[in-house]
Amino acid sequence: MEAAAIMAIALANGDGRPPDWQDFVGIVCLLVINSTISFWEENNAGNAAAALMAGLAPKTKVLRDGKWSEQEASILVPGDIVSIKLGDIIPADARLLEGDALKVDQSALTGESLPATKGPGEEVFSGSTCKQGEIEAVVIATGVHTFFGKAAHLVDSTNQVGHFQQVLTAIGNFCIISIAVGIVIEIIVTYVFLYQILY
Repeated sequence: MEAAAIMAIALANGDGRPPDWQDFVGIVCLLVINSTISFWEENNAGNAAAALMAGLAPKTKVLRDGKWSEQEASILVPGDIVSIKLGDIIPADARLLEGDALKVDQSALTGESLPATKGPGEEVFSGSTCKQGEIEAVVIATGVHTFFGKAAHLVDSTNQVGHFQQVLTAIGNFCIISIAVGIVIEIIVTYVFLYQILY
């Protein structure tokens, strides 16, 4: 589209008329609209990823060196033992150990309206909230390797081109092709007239 804008302004319309300002302004307006929408879509994707990551638990109770202590969830590694109880945000993907079943709200991940019941040996996902029960679990995935982290990464890394951008690209291609065809026709017509005048 930039090439079409340059061609529209650089080439005269013939008969001593000035360059085609209307086409130039139209193409520049389309470019500005396209850039604005692209920025807005990328910004929204980044905000959605940040919102997903913000839902992760900041602190958790972890068993280290035989003692329970409250630690930042960001330092968890696979193999750590964590305690999950009522009201906790699950800090990482984990497999439940022996104990009573939990009720876990994982609606942010799965869209389920009711809490899911999870028993020993089952997996719970980072970002879910414990609604009932208390149990220990072994961490099996952290950070971007969790179910939640993978979803956030997919949102952040999407490169899908929007419909409006496809339309603008098609308009730009049409403009370039039209101008190119016009130039070829003008060259041919000019050559034919010059040939008739000279011969």
